[in-house]
Amino acid sequence: MFFDLDDETELLRRTVREFAEGEIAPVAEELDYEKRFPYEIVAQMGELGWMGIPFPEEHGGAGGNALQYAIAVEELTRVDSSVAITLCAHTSLGVQPIYLYGTDDQREHLMPDLCAGRKLGAFGLTEPEAGSDAGNVRTRATLEGGEWVINGAKQFITNSGTDISGHVAITARTGEKEISNIIIENGTAGYEQGAPYRKMGWNASDTRPLTFTDCRVPEENLLGPRGAGFKQFLHILDIGRIGVAAMGVGLAQGALDQALAYAKERQAFGQSISKFQSIQAKLADMATEIEAARLLTYKAAWEKDLGRNFTLTAAQAKLKTGRLAVRCAEEAVQIHGGYGFIEEYPVARFYRDAKILTIGEGTDEIQQMVIARALGA
Repeated sequence: MFFDLDDETELLRRTVREFAEGEIAPVAEELDYEKRFPYEIVAQMGELGWMGIPFPEEHGGAGGNALQYAIAVEELTRVDSSVAITLCAHTSLGVQPIYLYGTDDQREHLMPDLCAGRKLGAFGLTEPEAGSDAGNVRTRATLEGGEWVINGAKQFITNSGTDISGHVAITARTGEKEISNIIIENGTAGYEQGAPYRKMGWNASDTRPLTFTDCRVPEENLLGPRGAGFKQFLHILDIGRIGVAAMGVGLAQGALDQALAYAKERQAFGQSISKFQSIQAKLADMATEIEAARLLTYKAAWEKDLGRNFTLTAAQAKLKTGRLAVRCAEEAVQIHGGYGFIEEYPVARFYRDAKILTIGEGTDEIQQMVIARALGA
């Protein structure tokens, strides 16, 4: 087995890290406090080719792979989760369905702007009665005169309401026992984005509810075969878990970075607190667990790049890294003491941002169910 990354991937890691530290870190606290979407940063990432890393150049992408994408997400999350989830949800949920299941016309129409960051993509699965029970979709689409007439609602949808949002691909019942995915572009009559949620974390990202009232789109906006929606979105969720797992690794690493730097500076009883055994134990455990989680996440991306079944590994990585992110953020706050409770220190933001990683893209309980099924339980 070889654990060294190739030169191209290492260069990407260094470039994203430098960008995150130089361009995002100085404004992350302000963006979070003001709940302001990072348009300029997204535009810069688009120009750098990062909004389409794992997609072929012929469709406007960067021609990279899943591992490179995961590493980019990890490096962004080390500094700020809001920027990272914007890229993550756009790539995994916004662009992947178009690339995997779209027609040539749909790819040609949508992907160049998506991969360049001129438009953001979104995926609408979750509903008030269809969260972990993803098959319990209530939104309906009826075919009338060559158009889908859509009625229903979605919630917790990322990237759907910004000034550069381009489309949302939604799940809808197209028959009594039939779920399909349908593309709805922003500006379509009957499609309304609700007000942004007031969230505990990810404050600079866009998350809101969507409603569809007699919303009409052309029949050709169907994404893939009619009735294939359930199978499609399960695969999309598998891919998305690689990205969210990378976020967990990145947040945990960022929390460790902040905790170590603070522990070396903070003086108590005549020495830096990093010299105390209790603090060293926390730092050592964090570093060890992060490395294990990183390898598991990279393995999931590696399996995807090889065309292997990665459902089990992606679920394991997502479960492991979400819990680790929460624990590392908590330990980082503890090491900071009272200062960890003050918002001007990044660990306070990390603490708020971490919890959703055990919920979004499938809760911990869903991951456990996926893992157990894969084990044959």
